[in-house]
Amino acid sequence: MMNFVVKTLANAGALGVAIWLLQDITLTGDSTGKKAWTLILVALVFGLVNFLVKPIVKLISLPLFILTLGLITLVINALMLLLTSWLAEQLDLSFHVEGFWTAVLGGLIISVVSWALNVVLPDGD
Repeated sequence: MMNFVVKTLANAGALGVAIWLLQDITLTGDSTGKKAWTLILVALVFGLVNFLVKPIVKLISLPLFILTLGLITLVINALMLLLTSWLAEQLDLSFHVEGFWTAVLGGLIISVVSWALNVVLPDGD
């Protein structure tokens, strides 16, 4: 359970950095508390997308992974971020990613920051 909380907080932090750095990834809200709550909910959605959908997409795209020497991972991360944006819209969360190339850059930022935070934060297991 602690590992789940740590990974969710790392995802929230990574999403927060991407929102801060890229103007086309937006999180809106009336107050700071509402924004923080929305960010945590979006991190949960992002975590679920990465847990449920990403392995299937990676398996299907295995030939492309080999052909591109792993660069297809950038595209897969971008698609997971766009799917998270779409799901957030369906759940009436005020999070939006504008465009594919913004999602590629956002996915790269989120991957690097999430990795760094997972190294620093305690594992819990």
